[in-house]
Amino acid sequence: MGAVEHRRKLVSLAYPVYFELLAGVAAGIINMVWVARLGGDAVAAVAVATNVENLLLGVILVAGSGTTVLVARARGARDPSGTHSAVRGGWALWALVTPVVAIGGYLFREQLARLVLGGDDGPALSLATGYFSIAVPGIAVFFATNVVDGILKGTGDTRTPMKLSVLANGLILVLDPLLILGLGLGVRGAAIATVLGRTAALVPGLLALRRNAMLRQAARASSAGIRRLGAGPRTLGADARRTAATGLPMSADFLIRMAGALALVAVVARIGVSEVAAYGIATKAMYVATMAFYSVRQAAAIHTAHLLGTGCDERRSIGRQALLLAGGLGLAAAVALLVAGPWIMRAFGAEGEVAEAGALYLRCLGPYLILLACFIALGGVFEGSGSSPVLARITSCGVALQLTLAHGLSGSGLLGVCLAMALSMALQCTALARMYRHTANPDAPGSGDSRLNTPIAEPGDTASGDRLAS
Repeated sequence: MGAVEHRRKLVSLAYPVYFELLAGVAAGIINMVWVARLGGDAVAAVAVATNVENLLLGVILVAGSGTTVLVARARGARDPSGTHSAVRGGWALWALVTPVVAIGGYLFREQLARLVLGGDDGPALSLATGYFSIAVPGIAVFFATNVVDGILKGTGDTRTPMKLSVLANGLILVLDPLLILGLGLGVRGAAIATVLGRTAALVPGLLALRRNAMLRQAARASSAGIRRLGAGPRTLGADARRTAATGLPMSADFLIRMAGALALVAVVARIGVSEVAAYGIATKAMYVATMAFYSVRQAAAIHTAHLLGTGCDERRSIGRQALLLAGGLGLAAAVALLVAGPWIMRAFGAEGEVAEAGALYLRCLGPYLILLACFIALGGVFEGSGSSPVLARITSCGVALQLTLAHGLSGSGLLGVCLAMALSMALQCTALARMYRHTANPDAPGSGDSRLNTPIAEPGDTASGDRLAS
C-alpha cells in the first residue's frame, strides 16, 4: 500500500473512534452539571467515583485491546480459527476479571469510598458509597461493552462502537435529569442512569457481533471442526493467556498515565487553590484534543495488526502517516488553545485568578500537545505489532521524570508544570523514535532487543502464544 492509501485507511478507522471517545467525555461533563445542583458533597462523591471507573477501564483494556490486535491479525491472515481463538480469549478474560471487580467492589464499597475520599467521614462518604453500590456491580456491563468494542474494531468496524457509544451516552443524558432530580434519587440516580444507558447499548452491540460476517465465518469454522489440535479447556486457557499477553502492556501504559495525572494534581496543589481549579478545568478542555490522538493510535494499531497478518510488514510507512496525521492534529489543537484559552476558561464558568491561570496554562501547552500526539500515534504501531511492552517501560520512566521535574519547577507556577510536561514528553518521544527505528527495520544495526523485532503470535499458533504468554 502507498502512503495515500495508508493515510486514508487511518482516517477512516480513526474518526469514528474519535466521536466514540468524545461522546463519553461530553456525557461525563454534563453528568457533573446535573449532579452539581445537589451541592459540593454530591459533586465530590461522583467525581471520585468516576476517577475510580477510569482506573478500572485500564483493567479491562487487557481484554479489549488484546482482542482488537489479535482479531485484526487473524483478519489479515484470513484465519477463521484464529479469529475464534481471539474472541474466546477476550471473553474468557472478561469472565475472570468481572466477578472479582464487581463482587469485591460491592462488598467493600464503603472502604473504597473512604479510600478515594482520603478518609473523609462526612456526607460525601455516604453519597459515594451509594453510588458505588450501583455502579460497581454495573461495571460488568461496562467491561462487556469494552470487549464487544474490541472485537468489532479488530474486524475493521469502528463505526458500530461509535454508534453504540452515542446511544449509551445519549440515553445517560436523557435519564440524568429524570432520575437525579425528577425522581429525587440524587447521586444514586446518576449511577442508575449510567448503568441503564450502557445496558441498552450493549444489547445491539451483542447483536452486531452475531451479524458480523467475519465472526459468523469464524463460528462456522469452529462448529465444522476446523480448529487446531488440542481444542478444549486447555485451549481456552491458552486463548486467555495469549490475549492477556497482548493486552497487558497496553493496559499498563494507560494505568501508568492515569496514575501520573492524579499524582500531578498533588504537585499543582502546592502552588495554590486557584491553580488546582485552573488545572482541573484546562485538563477537561484538553480531552477534546487528546481523544483525537488516541483515535489515531487505535487506528494505527488495527491497521498495523491487519497488515502483519497478511504477511506485509509496512510498519515504517504506517508510523510515518500516523505521525503526520496526529502531528497535524496536535498543531491545530495547540493553535486553538493559544488563541481561545481565555474563552475556554470562561465557557467553563471560571473567573478571576482561576480563569487567568487556566488561560496561561492552555496557551503554554502547545509543545507538550504536539509531542504527546506523536508519541500516542506512534504507540499504535507498537501495539499492533506486538511490541507494546516497550511503551509501558518508556511511559513509566517518563511519568516518573515528569513528576520529578514538575516538583522542581512548580515554583514557577503552572508555567513550570507545562515546561516539565514538555521536557518529559520530548525525552519519551526520543526514546520511542529510537526503538521504532529498530522495530520497523529489524536489520538495522544496533537493533538490540529482539523482542521488538518479533511480531505477535499468530492467533492459531499455540506454541508461539504460550511462549508469548510466559
